[in-house]
Amino acid sequence: MKSEAAGKLFAFMKKEAVLLIAAVCAIASMAAVPPSLEYIDYLDGHVLGLLFCLMAVVAGFTQLGLFRRLSRIMTYKVSGVRLVSGVLVALCFFSSMFITNDVALLTFVPLTISILQQASPKQVIPVVVLQTIAANLGSMMTPVGNPQNLFLYAQYEMGLGEFFSAMVPLGVISLVLLTVGVFFLQDHSMTVRFPGEEAPVCKWRAVLYTVLFVCCLLTVFRMLDVLWLTLLVIVAMLISNWKILLRVDYSLLLTFVCFFVFVGNIRQVPAVQEGVSWLLNGREVIASVLVSQVISNVPAAVMLSSFTEKGRALLLGTNIGGLGTLIASLASLISFRLYSRMPGAKGGKYLLQFTLYNLGFLVVLLLFCWVTGSLS
Repeated sequence: MKSEAAGKLFAFMKKEAVLLIAAVCAIASMAAVPPSLEYIDYLDGHVLGLLFCLMAVVAGFTQLGLFRRLSRIMTYKVSGVRLVSGVLVALCFFSSMFITNDVALLTFVPLTISILQQASPKQVIPVVVLQTIAANLGSMMTPVGNPQNLFLYAQYEMGLGEFFSAMVPLGVISLVLLTVGVFFLQDHSMTVRFPGEEAPVCKWRAVLYTVLFVCCLLTVFRMLDVLWLTLLVIVAMLISNWKILLRVDYSLLLTFVCFFVFVGNIRQVPAVQEGVSWLLNGREVIASVLVSQVISNVPAAVMLSSFTEKGRALLLGTNIGGLGTLIASLASLISFRLYSRMPGAKGGKYLLQFTLYNLGFLVVLLLFCWVTGSLS
């Protein structure tokens, strides 16, 4: 029994490593600033509420099977490994703009593995790696594509023009790089076939979730109050399918809470505030890229935002910083875990190719930022 409990504890710690780190940081920071009601002011209710609503709505779409149906339509009777792979990578890139990078990978990576492990097993690793990069880079194109965008967009009260002017050029370059990557994949003939028919989609739920998603966008654009949105989403989910509320990633929300507390506390220490601000000054992009490699880009965005007014630089740095190590973007861990469950999986080979591809993309995008003067 003890060994089983220890195994479960280890599995939990491995799965929620970032949450545990955030909790330790928050608790440690309490030595500098003892707990009080002022902690409530640290929390960004707008971001937490909006993130909860977006995750609930996307979980509703996923439960309906809409994304799998989309992949079936896009790949049905497509011939050739390279073309099929290109479609699967493109699905991750474009869908992640709206359903977030982690949901895109959870949806399309298992499909990729099931298609390629029989037809072209040597292509599984490079295609899954390209899908992971595509999801991380596609998600940076919209304020709702990933948690750090949502946070920074709200934190710095950005306008759509400011956001898109920063991210669209990077997105275009990223799409070109992904196209080149797909072009160099080995090619041979194959045809995708899906056995049976998809279950019919509940139309009224699909309409309901679409309306809720539009309401989320209106809240992102500051046209609807997040409190009313949260109440609307909770009531709608209780009516349509209350179990969807259980599929929300509450550990991510709690991670945000812990980092809000940690950052709020260390900001109260003048020496820390002045020191970090000095180190960041003029180096926001590079600093956020480097910090993301160690603690991942979402916590990096939360932590560094308290020490600089340059939201555009943090936006660039934390999104580019999702490339690199396996933990630079937590969504990358999803792909690795899904691949590792495949019979005959070669974890070492995957990590090697993942690192090489990511470093290549990272260097090119940083060079682009340097040429365009975005690093300063």
